[in-house]
Amino acid sequence: MAETFVPGAETAQDYRRALGCFSTGVTVVSCETEQGPIGITANSFSSVSLDPPLVLWSVACASARHSAFVGARHFTIHVMGSDQEDIATGFAREGDVYADLDWHRSAEGAPVIAGCLAHFECEREALHDAGDHTIVVGRVLRAAHRTGEPLLFALGKFGRFMGV
Repeated sequence: MAETFVPGAETAQDYRRALGCFSTGVTVVSCETEQGPIGITANSFSSVSLDPPLVLWSVACASARHSAFVGARHFTIHVMGSDQEDIATGFAREGDVYADLDWHRSAEGAPVIAGCLAHFECEREALHDAGDHTIVVGRVLRAAHRTGEPLLFALGKFGRFMGV
């Protein structure tokens, strides 16, 4: 039986482990900056509304890339396939790993990485302060998808969905 605890500084690791029990998909969010394209790996992606088409993701305020993403008018959210763990890992470590990728700019100038399981080209709709993160809501201008297995994240590790 699981032991109940109150989230706080002294139980931060337990809280992270509890959150890690929830499997999520893996995304890479990209935007253009004055220095060029950047990206960041995020598992905080969610659909918000079908009409209008809205999605959200959140970026840590402590991230060196925070100001670029909250300042970006346009961005792309890429859903990673199970064969794209190396891309997700690269963007988790640093923001500029485009040299080895096939990508192009959307009509609005946001980087679009080729070959992802799905992508959503967005215009920033709203920003919301949320503790140590900023929630970024985007209006989806265009979307695309392909068949394939998603890249998942749970218990601090990447993984795959094993069909029944």
